[in-house]
Amino acid sequence: MTPARKKRLALILLMVTGIAIGLGFALKALDENIMFFFSPTEVAEGKAPKNKLFRLGGMVVAGSVSRPGEGLTVQFDLTDNLNQVTVYYTGLLPDLFREEQGIIANGQIGDDGAFVAQEVLAKHDENYMPPEVAEAMRSTQ
Repeated sequence: MTPARKKRLALILLMVTGIAIGLGFALKALDENIMFFFSPTEVAEGKAPKNKLFRLGGMVVAGSVSRPGEGLTVQFDLTDNLNQVTVYYTGLLPDLFREEQGIIANGQIGDDGAFVAQEVLAKHDENYMPPEVAEAMRSTQ
């Protein structure tokens, strides 16, 4: 093999290695930032991951919203008409958050088995239900 071909082969191998490393970093970043959706029934069945962020969606159970203790912590239950999951959230709830409305909460399962939310999302239209929540509710009926 001539020196020019050796140099060209080394350059090609270096480029392929660089692309592979870059692709590996991109896939790792995507894997760490992806959040899957689970319904209260899937959480109750243990299908939701432990120690990993995911989205939980359902209807806020009427009469379940309470503020245990002092501060901004709120406790409420989410249901998909089959199972309920207790949710704890510390922070300001969206203005449109209310009972018997579909919401999505981002967070993870706590040590006590309750869902600890980092963010609660509600939509402004009173007839709106997040698509994931609507599908979960349809599948449980």
